[in-house]
Amino acid sequence: MNELRERIREKKRIVIKIGSSSLQHAETGDMDYIRIEKLVRELCDIRNQGKEVVLVTSGAIAAGKKAVHIKDIQAQTAAEAMAIKQACSAVGQARLMMTYQKLFAEYNQVAAQILMTKNTIVDSLNRYNAQNTFRELLKMGVIPVVNENDTVATYEIEIGDNDTLSAVVAALVEADLLILLSDIDGLYTDDPRQNPQADFIEQVDELTEELMGMGKGSTGSDVGTGGMNTKMIAAKIATRSGVDMIIANSRDIGILHDLLRGENKGTLFVAHEDEGFDLPSFVDHLHRD
Repeated sequence: MNELRERIREKKRIVIKIGSSSLQHAETGDMDYIRIEKLVRELCDIRNQGKEVVLVTSGAIAAGKKAVHIKDIQAQTAAEAMAIKQACSAVGQARLMMTYQKLFAEYNQVAAQILMTKNTIVDSLNRYNAQNTFRELLKMGVIPVVNENDTVATYEIEIGDNDTLSAVVAALVEADLLILLSDIDGLYTDDPRQNPQADFIEQVDELTEELMGMGKGSTGSDVGTGGMNTKMIAAKIATRSGVDMIIANSRDIGILHDLLRGENKGTLFVAHEDEGFDLPSFVDHLHRD
């Protein structure tokens, strides 16, 4: 076990992100309650170890579409499509949170809902209030459950994917570690689904332009919004904010415990705090560059 992995054991404040495709059955789109229950159990056990936990979860729009029996959003205009998406999110977010609340209560843990948009970070007063809320919740021993506020978010104010959102949250709460649970084992030299010769990268000590470029050509699952590109942007935000980040496969949710024991799984991105990194400005320019 290398020294950097060994240090993962000492991490006290951990942000964990899980995507839509990890929360539902691929065949039906319905919630995978066994996986969600296992996730909650793992988080509660990590909390019981004396660590602080923040969960960033996708799945609201998918849950809402399922609830109101919409398979594909069909609309005449972009504005109408956005309104349908936002309505689905309003239904789905309530269902998703109800599921989490019930499961966390089973293990005597309290969960809180926090919904964010780009404005939460860019606006200094909003950012200050969000930081205070997170700080008090963690002090109380509560597990914040975070998602983008898709009910009100439009293209102009949306962060757009929860890989990026989770890194923003990790920076905001001054986390020690960010774990992105995905449908891929970590970072490869090429998309392993297209190229079986692609090599796995266990550790990234420095985010070079070449590495950032490697994420550009990849797309995510058809359920989520994030591909490898969004994970590389998340790595940039996290590492420059002084947060170590790991991408790991959510196929077995128990990997969380393996990672926190310092096992060499997933891809570890080593933090290099940049005092000059301006998080609000970086977030403000998302989608514009």
